[in-house]
Amino acid sequence: MGDFRNRDRAPGTPAADRPRRLTRREVLAAGGAGLAGAALGAAGLDRSAGPAEGAAYGVPGMSLDLPIERGASLRVLRWGQFVPVDQPFWDKMTQAWSQKTGVKVTIEYVNWPDIPSKTAVAANVGAGPDIVTSFFDDPHLYPDKLVPLDDVADYLGKKYGGWYDLCRAYGFNTPVGHWIALPMGTPGATVNYRVSWVREAGFDAFPKDIPNFLRLAKALRANGHPTGFSLGHAVGDANAWTHWWLWAHGGKVWNADGSAGLHSDGTIHAIENCKELYSTMTQGVGSWLDPDNNKAFLSGNISMTNNGISIYFIARAQFPTVALDMDHAIFPVGPAGRPAELQLMPMAMVFKYSKYPNAAKDYLRFCMEEGNYDQWINTTLGYYDATLRAYENVPVWNGDPKVKPFQYCLRRGQVHSYATVPGPRPAAAHAEYVVVDMFANATVGGKSARDALANAEQRLARIARG
Repeated sequence: MGDFRNRDRAPGTPAADRPRRLTRREVLAAGGAGLAGAALGAAGLDRSAGPAEGAAYGVPGMSLDLPIERGASLRVLRWGQFVPVDQPFWDKMTQAWSQKTGVKVTIEYVNWPDIPSKTAVAANVGAGPDIVTSFFDDPHLYPDKLVPLDDVADYLGKKYGGWYDLCRAYGFNTPVGHWIALPMGTPGATVNYRVSWVREAGFDAFPKDIPNFLRLAKALRANGHPTGFSLGHAVGDANAWTHWWLWAHGGKVWNADGSAGLHSDGTIHAIENCKELYSTMTQGVGSWLDPDNNKAFLSGNISMTNNGISIYFIARAQFPTVALDMDHAIFPVGPAGRPAELQLMPMAMVFKYSKYPNAAKDYLRFCMEEGNYDQWINTTLGYYDATLRAYENVPVWNGDPKVKPFQYCLRRGQVHSYATVPGPRPAAAHAEYVVVDMFANATVGGKSARDALANAEQRLARIARG
């Protein structure tokens, strides 16, 4: 993140002028799950930012004709917002498509952990929402039950600079030979940290490697500023950092041939180092869901966590003292010697039971067209990374420098089934939090590294047996 010695007051700043801890009342005032109810107006964010003058993201003149079925209406299951302008903007965009096509759209916004189970019910019953947006490689659990989306995926890819390789891996199912889902936009994750506390711990720049990252975490804890990383079943936060931690140490869940590959020296090293990191954490992380680290960071109870930009978004709106004293860093590199990140990936799929597949596909196309998709990314302050390459340089990335680390998350990301292709087994292991629970068993549960690994291997063997 570079040298930030001159950004804030010197270590000798009087206590009255230092960033204070927020009261519990102030944090709770930010709203409930995901802090979604916070007001935006006080933040001074530009909600109308568009392309730079003369900019055009797509190939001019390209269009896709999808004849919409007579009498069509759509039901959409979508993840709930974590930044307070996400849902209003999506609703406005949906209304624009409805006015254009005459098709009524009903959207059900659902808490993140509830979406996979609702998706499974729809798939097994053969009835439910026309469009379901779940996460990661969930669509690969139901490839034969989904409408092929090749026409939309090919059109969007050709018009908007192509899909990132990571996105194609999630969206294209090799056994059926079709795109079965569209990657909608990645809520990118980085390390969120308090600048002054990191400086007081003796670091002029945020560490870029895991040994120094651990040194920083220990120094922060010694100064009374514990860290906090979710070890509960948090869809985004827990999965993101534990997979990064495993991969950064050279571990992996799967071999290239699809067999279990968790048993390795790299995995043992990752677990042992995770025990060290856990010793720097605040209490209660074993039960944290996605909103909990947001609240702990905003309250000043933790000095460092991993998250999307939602913490900063809310801080700018309601807690300017925190916003001024926080920043973001790319996940440090571990013994593997390369970036190894898991970024949350919402995937839109259309079930074959839908009576209106063309309407569903046209709705998804519309949401990802220029003037809609780019505005969504700008409006949410870069909470979402575009999954199409042409949108990589939307204006939001050239504004606030604290947003910049999120820009290239998809370049650094790995598919969560690494090092094999997505499929039912990796999807099942991910849905059951095998990696998260392995680290939780070794830290919160107090198991040895080898016992925690053995437990995870048993679960993988059961998944392999079906």
